[in-house]
Amino acid sequence: MEQALALLERYQPLLLALGGISALMALATLVCLPWVITRLPANYFVRNERVVWRDLAEEPAGALVVIAVKNGVGFFLVLLGAIMLVTPGQGVLTILAGLMLMNFPGKFQLERWLVLRPGVLAGLNWLRALRQREPFEAPDDVTES
Repeated sequence: MEQALALLERYQPLLLALGGISALMALATLVCLPWVITRLPANYFVRNERVVWRDLAEEPAGALVVIAVKNGVGFFLVLLGAIMLVTPGQGVLTILAGLMLMNFPGKFQLERWLVLRPGVLAGLNWLRALRQREPFEAPDDVTES
């Protein structure tokens, strides 16, 4: 028991910093998630292909910078989430937020799979209803399991 207390005392500043980051991430999630959910089009999850905004950008160099920053932030969130799995914090949610920011093969299928988990689509549509937005259309070609 004394060893555990000594270990906690030794790493107290680190644990406090991680706890503070976790609290900020929780607050950011409460603010940003509804904002993003209500701005997505209702057919976001039923489209066969995504419209890639970087292909429509007038300045490709600017689009590359935005992509690099977005992927960097996503990677950082995945790392923070992994740390929060063993320390105080919402690790799984932070990892999911990081993955959704990053670009990787299969991301579209992962998003659709997550949305079709029991209760997730209903929860997203509840958030949209609070902001007077039409509900997401449910994908027909993906079955719930």
